[in-house]
Amino acid sequence: MIGSGRLGRVGVWRGVQAVDRQMAAAIEGLGYGAVWLGSSPGADLRVAEELLDATSSLVVATGIVNIWMSDAAELAGSFHRIEARHPGRLLLGIGSGHREATPERVRPVDAMARYLDVLDERGVPATARVLSALGPRMLALAAERSAGTHPYLTVPSQTAEARAVLGPDALIAPEQTVVLDPDPVSARRSARVFLTRYLTLANYAGTMRRAGFTDADLAGDGSDELVDRIVAHGDAPRLAAAVRAHLDAGADHVCVQVQPATDDILPALRSLAVQLSLRGTP
Repeated sequence: MIGSGRLGRVGVWRGVQAVDRQMAAAIEGLGYGAVWLGSSPGADLRVAEELLDATSSLVVATGIVNIWMSDAAELAGSFHRIEARHPGRLLLGIGSGHREATPERVRPVDAMARYLDVLDERGVPATARVLSALGPRMLALAAERSAGTHPYLTVPSQTAEARAVLGPDALIAPEQTVVLDPDPVSARRSARVFLTRYLTLANYAGTMRRAGFTDADLAGDGSDELVDRIVAHGDAPRLAAAVRAHLDAGADHVCVQVQPATDDILPALRSLAVQLSLRGTP
């Protein structure tokens, strides 16, 4: 298993097409323990392999490989190819995405179980994978057949709930979106540009309702309370506090997603690394 010690306490979440070798090396140099490749990386995992080649200790995780879009047998082959070159530095985050983007012919939990069957048959250890588990049934499957869970767009109370279900030994690695901007008006504007589309997706809307948000909170481009609780914004100490809130609630590792994604994210990561006293920062 890739434990929290290898991952470190904090990582970076970034779309797979928006991370190159230079960025990965810079992230490693700032003391972050992992890069999570979002936006459904393909089963060949070529980008993950390139980033591992360019770094020495960074863990590369997928956040997530979409079971509807990536062949399980191909993913297993890619895992073994990369594991042979970079042992213990690849973590497979696996999920079912959202139903609006992919045609689901069976229930996601059943489809995930079959996908994991193929990985089992081809020798991918359960300890090298985590599931994106937003609902209780997927979380139960994560507990049974993986190292833990990688939730997306959740709040610390949900991290605590995941810990209660999964127990003390599971890996819990939530994503936390952040906007480094002390002006709440412009920061919320950036947060909403990122967040609004998720409010219309059934799985994320359901997750937000389980966190206690109401239909009124989800209406339009989201209430200020919803935006503020899901997307941390403000100065670097405020962003660091949001990361610590997940850790205090039971997370082993938190991966930060800097928005706006089109900006240079390294200044924000550098400021956050200082506040969190990551290795590699003054």
